Amino acid sequence: MTDTSNRSEKLAAEYVKLGGKRRAVMDDNLVSTRQWDDESSEAATFWRENIEKLPKGQQKDVEKFLPDINDL
Repeated sequence: MTDTSNRSEKLAAEYVKLGGKRRAVMDDNLVSTRQWDDESSEAATFWRENIEKLPKGQQKDVEKFLPDINDL
């Protein structure tokens, strides 16, 4: 695992631990996120301050480690 992947996985895990509700949607190797449920204010703040500010490529790497929508 590369340093970037390791960091991305840790960011995603911390976001979920804080009550983050976004889910990864993977379609034809394209990743996006969906959020239907309200999440904790801590998770929302963490997302804005630590993930949303990343370059798009790194942000997509983090999204790959979120729980998959198909696992619901």
